[in-house]
Amino acid sequence: MFLCVHHDGAAMLAARFSPWWELTSPDTAIFDAARVERLLGSSEQIAQAVWEQSGRQANVALAVIPDAALLAAHNFAGVTVIRDAVGELAELGLESLPIEPDLLDTFESWGIRTLGDLAALPENGLASRMGERALSLQRLARGAIERPLQIHKQPEIYAERIALDHPIELLEPLLFLLARILNDQCDRLTAHGLSTNEIRVTLSLDDRSEYERILHLPVPMRDGRALLKLLQMDLEAHPPQAAMTAVAVALKPVEPRRFQHGLFIPQAPAPDKLELTLARIRGLVGEQNVGMPELLDTHRPEPFRLCGAGPRPAAGSQPASINIAFRYFHPALLAKVELHGDRPARLTAPGIYGRIVTAAGPWCTSGEWWTLTPWNRDEWDVALNDGALYRIYRESDGRWHVEGAYD
Repeated sequence: MFLCVHHDGAAMLAARFSPWWELTSPDTAIFDAARVERLLGSSEQIAQAVWEQSGRQANVALAVIPDAALLAAHNFAGVTVIRDAVGELAELGLESLPIEPDLLDTFESWGIRTLGDLAALPENGLASRMGERALSLQRLARGAIERPLQIHKQPEIYAERIALDHPIELLEPLLFLLARILNDQCDRLTAHGLSTNEIRVTLSLDDRSEYERILHLPVPMRDGRALLKLLQMDLEAHPPQAAMTAVAVALKPVEPRRFQHGLFIPQAPAPDKLELTLARIRGLVGEQNVGMPELLDTHRPEPFRLCGAGPRPAAGSQPASINIAFRYFHPALLAKVELHGDRPARLTAPGIYGRIVTAAGPWCTSGEWWTLTPWNRDEWDVALNDGALYRIYRESDGRWHVEGAYD
């Protein structure tokens, strides 16, 4: 017998009597009373006990199939035992079923208003006129749908906190604790077939404050050693300002990244190793100097910025055929340009020196004069006697720069 309880605390009531229960809605739960009869008595005694535990406020129903118990719990008060679903639920209105309004209107126009009326209709005629949805509702009205329960699982929390007996100031003992927590939580993630894309570390400090660091990973990972190395480099760059009395780590569970390599495609670097390499580069050159170039919606020169994720391609866009590429120097190289008349004749810059044999320009560009960072300059494309192609420009104050090279 399946027991259904309809009450605001349905989940808590079901969990008191059985470890296996289905939460059909926030206020309705179902469990198999027959599986706990040896411990708690007969199904009727269990139903009575659930009702008493609720303060005699819940609707409790027993039936051979889960959905019959669900219908009874939603429509009958107190404790109800359903032996014959077709006969005992026949007087319930069709609105007690999960039925669409248009289908309900059709049935009412036919004079079908109760579960008994629906159960009495011929199956073939109902299926040919109303389809599979109406036929499943009829099976529900007849109590003919047998299904297993969808056992409710409490959400797993991948977090741990360790309180320290004595405050610590050095990073090395902190990393020892982080390694222990990360290894345990990554083992749990692996056992559940999950990964993480966010690590939250909270340090309780000796001055009664909390210091928090959050790492957002570009791809889901579950390698404890790689995650520990990422945390180490982040804490070395952003250390806490006081001794630590407790450490807590929380991982956000996500589905792992699954992909299949082609047989004839070279093996790409593992995502965790690539992220470690990028983290080391950030530590050397600064976080603001590492990322993917993203085009900006502006006519300003160098119309891009570095961001953590690559730019999203426009919908329906197709890669264009490129015959020549321009490589920006960031920042632009300060240069010295000799003029012949009003045209560039010789270029000198760090790593660049030569006579200009061809010069196209100038192109006068300016913009964003209404902001605090306007620009106004003359641009030239020049070819040197060694065959190299560059773009140079002169700002309004007379200084020359090399913006980049054509490849």
